Amino acid sequence: MPDSPRRLIDLSHTIEAGMITYKGLPAPLVCDHLSREASRANYDAGTEFQIGRIEMVGNTGTYLDTPFHRYADGEDLSDVGLARVAALPGLVVGVPDLQAIDADRFAGLDVRGMAVLVHTGWARHWRTDAYFEDHPFLTEAAAALLVDAGAALVGIDSHNIDDTRTRARPAHTLLLRAGIPICEHMRGLELLPDAGFRFTAAPPKIKAFGTFPVRAFAEVG
Repeated sequence: MPDSPRRLIDLSHTIEAGMITYKGLPAPLVCDHLSREASRANYDAGTEFQIGRIEMVGNTGTYLDTPFHRYADGEDLSDVGLARVAALPGLVVGVPDLQAIDADRFAGLDVRGMAVLVHTGWARHWRTDAYFEDHPFLTEAAAALLVDAGAALVGIDSHNIDDTRTRARPAHTLLLRAGIPICEHMRGLELLPDAGFRFTAAPPKIKAFGTFPVRAFAEVG
């Protein structure tokens, strides 16, 4: 096949046994259900397989929140169609060295139908204690603007799209009520152009589940 000018850019963290994504939630357990050595008894000589097992909460690694995460009657992972999470036109909004990201950072931007990816640079702290403290977040006004402006999806490369120093979660509340999925704990947004790319963060199709890890990526060119 001829060479394609497109580039695929991975925007996800790797999930590893024992890593903590969100303090207070258990780390994933990744192990063998059936090891290669044990499998040899089931096959001809020279043939072996591994069947893996993973135990984890949905909020692990880079993950997508659907409305069911916040609302009992909201759309779950199986309800949100591929058109909502795959091949979306993308827009990167850079907000370096800013903790409370307010509506003015999105004012005047045409975000209708777009995956709006908020690049804070916080991913540089991934898997350190600093990642969990004083992280960047969207204000309620910013989330309200994105809802009113018709954003299709909102992503952030930070610990949470809301300020975790309080018990309120206005960004989750407003975005998910409007049916706008949220992709948290992203990485690599510095590798993207400001616009002119397609973004995908498709989760498994699971009933009665609101959040799950995704292989988030952008197609550029």
